[in-house]
This record gives sequence, C-alpha cells and structure tokens, in this order.
Amino acid sequence: MPAHGVLHGALAYRSELPLTPGALVRVPLGSRELLGIVWAQLDAPPADLVLAQIKTISSHFDAIAPLDTAWRRLVDFAARYYQRSIGEVALAALPPQLRELDMVQMAKRLKKRANAAAHSVVVDTTKNVALNDQQTLTLAKFSKNKLPALLFGATGSGKTEVYLHAVQALLESDPLAQVLVMVPEINLTPQLEARFSERFGAASVVAMHSGMTPAQRLQSWLAAHIGVVDDGGARIILGTRMAVLASIPHLRLIIVDEEHDPSYKAQDGARHSARDLAVYRAKLHTDAGQHCRVMLGSATPSLESWQACEKGRYTRLEMPLRVGGGALAQVRLVDMRLQPPKTLFAPALLEAIGQRVARGEQCLVFLNRRGYSPVLACNACGWKSECPHCSAYRVFHKIDRSLRCHHCGLTEKVPRACPECGNVDIAPVGRGTEKLEEQLTIALAGVLRPDGSPLVIARMDADTTRLKGALEEQLAHVHSGSVDILVGTQMVAKGHDFRRISLVAAVNPDAALFSQDFRAPERLFSLLMQAAGRAGRDAAMLGAQMWIQTNYPEHSLFSALQKHDYPGFAAGQLTEREQAGLPPFSFQALIRAEARTQEVAQSFLQQVSEAAHALPAFAHVTLYPSVPMSIQRVADVERAQMLVESQSRAALQSFLSDWQVVLRESKVKGLIRWAMDVDPLAI
Repeated sequence: MPAHGVLHGALAYRSELPLTPGALVRVPLGSRELLGIVWAQLDAPPADLVLAQIKTISSHFDAIAPLDTAWRRLVDFAARYYQRSIGEVALAALPPQLRELDMVQMAKRLKKRANAAAHSVVVDTTKNVALNDQQTLTLAKFSKNKLPALLFGATGSGKTEVYLHAVQALLESDPLAQVLVMVPEINLTPQLEARFSERFGAASVVAMHSGMTPAQRLQSWLAAHIGVVDDGGARIILGTRMAVLASIPHLRLIIVDEEHDPSYKAQDGARHSARDLAVYRAKLHTDAGQHCRVMLGSATPSLESWQACEKGRYTRLEMPLRVGGGALAQVRLVDMRLQPPKTLFAPALLEAIGQRVARGEQCLVFLNRRGYSPVLACNACGWKSECPHCSAYRVFHKIDRSLRCHHCGLTEKVPRACPECGNVDIAPVGRGTEKLEEQLTIALAGVLRPDGSPLVIARMDADTTRLKGALEEQLAHVHSGSVDILVGTQMVAKGHDFRRISLVAAVNPDAALFSQDFRAPERLFSLLMQAAGRAGRDAAMLGAQMWIQTNYPEHSLFSALQKHDYPGFAAGQLTEREQAGLPPFSFQALIRAEARTQEVAQSFLQQVSEAAHALPAFAHVTLYPSVPMSIQRVADVERAQMLVESQSRAALQSFLSDWQVVLRESKVKGLIRWAMDVDPLAI
C-alpha cells in the first residue's frame, strides 16, 4: 500500500511465494526499498499492466504474523471516512522503526522479547479493592448490555476501579483476550500504567504513546501484535489516541477514559477521532465473531456520546456518588468586578489558600496559559511583542527572560528597550502560570506549613515537564505531600488522583464564555468540573472547595457548575445546537489551505468551491465562503479554511469523496498544501 495520497490505490507486485493478506513485506519503489502491506491477492495481473513490468517483492517478515482482517477493515474504514489513502493510514499506524529494519534485525528483536517473556499472567487479588454497591451494579449492567457503554461517573466515584475489575473478569474468563485502555494525554499514562501493572503484572502491560523512543514503540507494538504472553506478548495495551490503530488480534474490550477530551481527535495526518474509531473497532471485532465490548468513561461526557445515549445507541451507566461517601467540592464564585483593577488573586481566595496550607492540605491553582505574560508591550508607542512569522504574539517567559512564539517556536531574548521607540519601560501585559507562581510566592510569604517550614509552590506545564522524567518526578512530589500549592495549565486539572488537594482555583476562565467556537462552553464546563473533581478526593477531607474568579458570575454555565449539574447543562447545550443545526444534529468537514499569501490560499478554496457546484451531492450540503483561520499566519505560511455542512452524514461523505478528485486536480500557483478535516473540533 502506498503511503502517499498522490499514489491512488494499491500497487501491484508479484511474489515467488504465496503471501497472506496482511503480511508485512519490503518492496522496491523507484530507487528505494520500502515497507509494505499485502492488502489482497490477485488471480491475474491488472489488464492495463504488462507482466514483465510488475516488480517482485524483495522479502517478507515471515516471523511476524499477518495483520488480521479486523485491523485491515478498520484501516479501510478510517481511510474512507476521513478521506485519506489506505496506505497513508495503514503505514502511519505501524511503528516508524519497523520501516527501517531488515529481516535479520527484526528476528533479533523478536528473540529478545521472547527470551524476556513471562510464562503467565497472574492477577494479584491481594491488590483488589472491594467494590461498593454502586460499582458492583455498574459492572453487572455492563456485562448484560451489549451496546457501547457510557460510564457517567462523578469525579472520585471509582471509575478506574470499575475498569480494573472489568479487565480482570475478562482476562480470567478468556486466556487469550486482550484489552485496550486509552487515555487522552501522555501525562495521564504513568499513574494508570502503575495501577494496571500492580494488579496484573508489568509483563502483561505495555504503553503506547508518542513520548516513547522509536525502539520502545516497536517493542510495544510487537507485544500487542503477538498477544500471547508466553511468546513475549502483552494482554493489556495502555495508550493515547495512536493506540487505537495498533494491531491487537485478540481484542475483547476497549476502555476510553475521559472520552470527552478533545485530545482524542488528531490534528494532523488523517485527523481521526480515536474515540469514534474505538467504538467502530469494537463493532468490527464483534461482527467477525470475536465479541468485543467498549466502555467510554467520563464525569463530563461529550455531547455526541450523551446524545447517543438519549437516542438509545449507547447504554448509560451512572455512578453519581463518590467512593467513601465524600462530597463534591463546593463551587464558590468570586465577582472580579468588585475587586480593585488588575487584581490577580482576590484577598478572600488568598486567605482560603493560606488556611489550607497552614493545616497541611494542598491547593491547585490553574490557568490555561503558560509563560509569565501573553504579551510584552511599550506604553509609549504601542509596540507589542508580535511574532514576525505568525499572526500571534510572542509570550514573555520571565524565568529565562525570553520571548517565545508558541506556534512557530521562535525564541529571542527580551530586548533592553522598545525596538520601535527606544523606551526602556516595556512591561508584561496579562498573566500566565509563571506570573501566578511568582505572585503566590509573594502574597503567601508569611504562611507556614504545620511543621513551621515555608510553603512549597510548584509549577507544572509544558515548559517544566518537557525533559524526560520531569513529569513523573513532579507528580511524585505532589503525591508525597512535599508540594503545598500546585500551579499549572489544564494538564493538572483533569484525570489525576491527588489525594491531599482540598481547594482548587480557576483564575481567569471567562474567555471561553463568549468564544466564536460553538464548542467552547462545552470544553469550559468540562474543564472546570474536572478541575473541581481534583479537590476532596479523600473522603476524610471535609470542606473541599472550587473557587472561580470571574466577571460574569451570573452566567448560566456557572449556575449549572455550582450544582454539579452536567445533565442540565448538556440538555441546554443540545437544545441550542439543535435549534442552530449544529453537531451532533448536523455533520461538518473543513478544507484548509496553506500558501505563502492569503490571496493564493483563498483563490484555491474559491476555485474548488465553484467546481463543487457540479457534483451530484452538492444539493445536500451547504458550502460556506472561505475565511482566514483564527491564527491566520504560522511560520510565514498563510492559512485559510472553508466549512462544508450537511444534515446527512451519508450525503456529506458522498460529497467529500467526489470533491477529493476536484481538490487533487486543482492547480493554483503558490499553494503549499491543502487538507481535509472530517468532524472538526475547532473551527
């Protein structure tokens, strides 16, 4: 299968030996020899090819079992639905190092894995946690109902323990069964991997995510593909969205934790939704006679999954109570209109944080913006720290006195004076996590821990966790209690089981309330409710609170949040979307174009828009005018987009399939690239 979209369809080769579809091979292509997958066998060569012109397969990986039918059908569906070539999706799903190794090198790796293999999976029942009535009932309902299940459980209700027991029941009943457990972000894998390894043994668990080295990714892929532990395989695969396309031949259960998280939607390549593919993959295995269940878990489900339950396509499992009877955090709103101008922390919030630290509890303060300040500005001439290559500002990072563009990566030292007028009085505008850390250190300088020592403030964001092992080290400090106040971005506000946190504060969440993105309220409610769930997870810790500093305390979103009323919030959002004809009541796709000038990008989109009118399915779609993207220029590349929408998924797919031909054949001088995004999450 060719990996590039310009090569349409499969390429024909001949083999001296019979090869099964799904076999991995090396084939000549031009002057190179590349990895390929046998997709089908032909009884005779294509009529338009001369037999002598068909090249011969160089070799095949006979030590690796062929990729099974269910996997190939999944790849075929993903390619068709997300409008990519099959080869691009299939080869992108394989570990990069597999493309570089020859037969001898691969044999050595397989032998090494087999030699290190355990001989059985022994569940350590001494690590089992007794389930409460709510969890027991949930598992019973899951085992009886064969539909995809949405586990709607409050934060701290014990969803992970339900996952563990569901996995245990499966592994004990089926000696070959494999399980895929998915998490949205890499930073959530360490604690979950530790819990599964403790329960089922490290030999039966492998991780899959982009933070691993190429060698590690290959070893994990081989373990999942082999499956049988005696041969060096793994029965539990824990990974991020990339894991949904891994070869797992004996897959019988898929768990998608935090299923609402937008990180499950890839923003490059095939731009697939791992959550949606997980549901479809379970169906494929079941249709093939290998019964496979899927469980989606979240305290704030996506509106798509919630509506699927309302329509009867999914079954909803509810766990509204926290383990141990602990109460959900009380949500307190601070009206920042009543505070002095430029107030960063309300005095009442600072006092509450100080009281918590003084009695040995932890606090979490989050703001979804890293750096010290989002912009550096000159009050004399109006200069701002714009990026010369992007239509965005460079962020001021005080810790190393730099200006960094978070889009193209340009980093420069802070100028001594304004580059425009020479004014030395240039100052940061706005706030980031670095500034929160600094201001908290100053404001709480007199607060001491119960043992009389100074408080400890730690910051966790993409800057402080970029080095290998840094994330695990910081999480260990928080869990051990050596950190009193944790400041961070959304990466610390969801999924983590911090037992000592009793207060969570959101500093400035208002921007999403009036965003042009119709999904922004859903994302904000989810983030705040997930953040609130970090507080009071230990039932013995009473009086947990979530503080929100806002200029709009009367907003309906905050009213629902105060009552922890996700069903009410979801019902309101679905009503609004149905009235406006927005997803999940309609279906969308975006065409994005990139060029050196905005005019070229717009010209390409206008050309393909005009050509679309002649397509058979055009009458069933709405094609909107092209517009610049919200971040119009990145790394000196101008970007524009066009939205296409339909009330019918089938009609949209038919239109996109025909439109692909138009897009590929359209030629505009200066165009760099174009891409199609089906079911986009950000417009």
